[in-house]
Amino acid sequence: MKIFRISHSCFFFVSLFSFFLFSSPAGAKPHPFTMEQVLSFPFPTDVAAASHAPRAVWSINRNGVRNLWVVDAAADLTPRKLTNYPDDDGQEFSSVQLSADGQWVVYVRGGEPGGNWDEELPVNPLHLPEAPKVQIWSIPFAGGTPVLLGEGTSPVVSPRSDSVVFVRDGQLWGVAIDGRSPARQLFHAKGRNASPRWSPDGSRLAFRSYRGDHSFIGIFSGTDQPILWLDPQYCYDLSPRWSPDGRRVAFVRLDGAGGDPSSILEPPPTPWKIVTADAATGRGHVVWTSPDTPEGSYPTTHGRTNLHWGAGRIVFLSYQDGWPHLYSIPEEGGKALRLTTGPFMAEYISMSPDGKQLFFAGNTGPDPLDLERRHIVRVSVDKADMQVLTPGKGLEWKPFLTGDGRHLFYISATAQRPPVAAMMDLVTEKTQLLGEDIIPADYPVKSLVTPQQVIFKASDGVEIHADLFLPDQKKGPHPAVVFVHGGPPRQMLLGWHYSSYYSNAYAVNQYLVNHGFVVLSVNYRLGIGYGYAFHHPAHAGPKGASEYLDIVAAADWLGEQSFVDKEHIGIYGGSYGGYLTAMALARNSDLFSAGVDISGVHDRSIGRWKKYLFPESYQKAPDAQQAAATTWASSPTAYMDRWKSPVLVIHADDDRNVPFSQSTDLVQRLRQHGIPHETLVVPDDTHHFLVHRHQLRVDEATAEFLIRELTVGRMKDDR
Repeated sequence: MKIFRISHSCFFFVSLFSFFLFSSPAGAKPHPFTMEQVLSFPFPTDVAAASHAPRAVWSINRNGVRNLWVVDAAADLTPRKLTNYPDDDGQEFSSVQLSADGQWVVYVRGGEPGGNWDEELPVNPLHLPEAPKVQIWSIPFAGGTPVLLGEGTSPVVSPRSDSVVFVRDGQLWGVAIDGRSPARQLFHAKGRNASPRWSPDGSRLAFRSYRGDHSFIGIFSGTDQPILWLDPQYCYDLSPRWSPDGRRVAFVRLDGAGGDPSSILEPPPTPWKIVTADAATGRGHVVWTSPDTPEGSYPTTHGRTNLHWGAGRIVFLSYQDGWPHLYSIPEEGGKALRLTTGPFMAEYISMSPDGKQLFFAGNTGPDPLDLERRHIVRVSVDKADMQVLTPGKGLEWKPFLTGDGRHLFYISATAQRPPVAAMMDLVTEKTQLLGEDIIPADYPVKSLVTPQQVIFKASDGVEIHADLFLPDQKKGPHPAVVFVHGGPPRQMLLGWHYSSYYSNAYAVNQYLVNHGFVVLSVNYRLGIGYGYAFHHPAHAGPKGASEYLDIVAAADWLGEQSFVDKEHIGIYGGSYGGYLTAMALARNSDLFSAGVDISGVHDRSIGRWKKYLFPESYQKAPDAQQAAATTWASSPTAYMDRWKSPVLVIHADDDRNVPFSQSTDLVQRLRQHGIPHETLVVPDDTHHFLVHRHQLRVDEATAEFLIRELTVGRMKDDR
């Protein structure tokens, strides 16, 4: 069965493939590794720890074969493979967790957990006659056969460690953790019900009921009692969190939909509140209100508000001082105490089982270059005593304290060593890597370069950070490639990334460098890691695409370097990076000789943005007409008459983040305008290329195209 389809690929393309495997640009060293080798890193994804036992679990994706691994700090620190799924079948793990007593592991297998829509629908990237299902499983920590608990998503294990609640078709279902009886729907409520949270004693459930223009927080106490709605208002209520004593529930409140349309191009702040409600009566009151400023708006970094109810304090994240920092307030409300201070961000935040400490990944530390890394940081919930636990040149993320309060579990990487699990003993301060031997023996660790920090300014004066990958053989000039990440709320780092999608890109960048290319990975505005103004810049995205100035600045910077051949600068990226790649080729074929557009957006006037430009109501935003014109001018398709450089367009047609139709439309326009292009279609896979061999083919095609257009093209010019 032919999975891929490549058009406009002539004999020249095919015959040169073997040449590229054994040749490099002038002046480069012979390349010692293949794309298959550099993509063979085993990537740890979902991680969790037991709240009452020194145990942890994580999943590992190795060449598309996904399995769970566990470790028990009380026994030894030897990781053990728990499941034995044998195939690269594209079925992702998500919602991995341990029961409080550490006796059971629960997980979801299947679906598209990183998708923007249809997350509950199955994925079928192997084109099977009967599609796989999105299912919830449990397995004893000691080992054994996985037990099917039911179809659904978002499982949450009871504090009693005996049952699981999950979401199916917008309703909450329950099942025994050992699957001894079939799952059953717990109740029926209007809307789409999700975000279940057990009370501390495991007797009740708080949840969110989304109803279109508003949402409520409810409490389910049993089939013989009505649902209790907590302080219902004309608002969006979300993120329920129980008090440690189980008497109250805290939640976040945003304004409901409606009202006079506001400006599209310059929207007002998005205020939010923290409300606590009595879990017996439902009566609530506001305990904290955000500042009415852009910085005080509802945060949009990982975990959003990161609401926690700890020991005597309610904790949350806010951008109000210009950086996404942690704050806490007394349970009854009062002045917020800023727990973290400085020019850095906090993400992947977890609370210790006793509710007294927070652990997070932050781009901070004693080295100025830590702004481009992640380290594990600890802080108390009631005082600003922040401590960086993992300083150095490595990168660390996703921390969880185990139930003994002594062992900190997280993921660790360097610029060369791919990510592996790690366990730190907080008493002895010793760290042990878990599963480093899983990295293939022939993995080219010693061949990977260490990226360098580069800082330059865009034409409007905005300071841009980038990661520079230089070949070992620095004699030049070399062809160069600008890599543009997706998101756009992401930050590329001086080493392996905590997202598998961007660790894949990191490996591709290393492959290109190994072939003699200079690679510049650009952290353009709209990204995280550099403060509120950078994350929320003026005139960005469909409001003017000001972030594109940063891509032009990257090409200009490369063109000024003596080790770069400025006539042969290419560009590639996926998702939002695909959008900016298309913008670069459409608007500046004079700067970018070729590009690879992976899953990009090309016409920003359609899709999600359309509802703001053309609402159903008669009344429109005061700047609707100007916004419509600006949105079109922020689209690559507006500049097709200027597009000259060749492009490879890649897209999977079950993409649940960017509609496949965006690339279908672009390809027709490329044909109509006579622009040289090639295409690669991946049927039935998703935005994240869940099957490893699909990802490998996409990356090989990307590298082949750039090498051919920027290296062979250069040799033609030389002749």
